[in-house]
Amino acid sequence: MKTNSSAKKRFTLTASGKIKRKHAFKSHILTKKSKKRKRNLTYFGAVDKADQKNVKLLLNML
Repeated sequence: MKTNSSAKKRFTLTASGKIKRKHAFKSHILTKKSKKRKRNLTYFGAVDKADQKNVKLLLNML
């Protein structure tokens, strides 16, 4: 099976087995967003437990 190309660009696996993702809504129309909101969108987040199985299938890890 092939790895999904869009998924491999968006997700990375951590050493503990969690999946890292970037936050959305940080690319444009930033003038109406607060400094705090933009700063918090900078950091990486973790994929929710409910979505981990689907992401791993896209990354061909199961």
